[in-house]
Amino acid sequence: MTAALIDGKAFAAGLRERVAQRVARFVEQAGRAPGLAVVLVGDDPASAVYVRSKGKATTAAGMAGIEHRLPADVPQQALLDLVDALNADPAIDGILVQLPLPSHIDEQAVTTRIDPDKDVDGFHPVNAGRLATGLEGFVPCTPLGCLMLLKDQLGDLSGLDAVVIGRSNIVGKPMAQLLIAESCTVTVAHSRTRDLPSVVKRADIVVAAVGRPQMVKAEWLKPGATVIDVGINRTPEGLVGDVDFAGALDVAGAVTPVPGGVGPMTIAVLLRNTLISAERRENVVGEGAL
Repeated sequence: MTAALIDGKAFAAGLRERVAQRVARFVEQAGRAPGLAVVLVGDDPASAVYVRSKGKATTAAGMAGIEHRLPADVPQQALLDLVDALNADPAIDGILVQLPLPSHIDEQAVTTRIDPDKDVDGFHPVNAGRLATGLEGFVPCTPLGCLMLLKDQLGDLSGLDAVVIGRSNIVGKPMAQLLIAESCTVTVAHSRTRDLPSVVKRADIVVAAVGRPQMVKAEWLKPGATVIDVGINRTPEGLVGDVDFAGALDVAGAVTPVPGGVGPMTIAVLLRNTLISAERRENVVGEGAL
């Protein structure tokens, strides 16, 4: 068996194009572009690269991107005051404070200060609660992107066994909630799971999000399983995921590569969430599926 490659780069490009088309219609009706504010504190190189990528994608989609760069030693209250100002700004539909933050700043305090209806990252506890109870809200971009790839590959997910490896608030937990909402039977595995290989072996869907290079071995996989690898790990050999990709090709039915799988979906879904926020806030009905 040679697994099919799930091309996240191509899917993300299509999603960004659909978003751009709806942004153009939104501008016609609302008289303004959707606004995304990104706040970067300090000079972490990886965060700076990611923020630049978000800025380029925002502009390409026809949105207004507003970037705020603050020094690493900015007082927490000054950051909270900026968030308050963005919450009150009618031209801003989405607010994203780039993580991680410097150690003297309480990330939870900042995350919970963002208006849940502008929380396009989906990290606010209110949005986590909305997801858990089936209410309308914002879902973290990476797991929602994973779900889009799964549904594009498999169609109806109802009744499938899914294992999510990792229990973070950013990926693992919301991924599990999304799969439950699709009527999957979901197991959340983690560092203390007993006999992890046997747990993974029964899964029709495996989502690996643990941040450990090539931890998930080919022999753990059920033949024909669909594997979503969220991990991006830098090694001497280059970027690798949490799954033994070469081995998985011989066992899985479909698998995401690293890079080029889940990664491109994150920014594309961020643009989608920002557009949806703008449409809700301006009572504009979007046309066309996202």
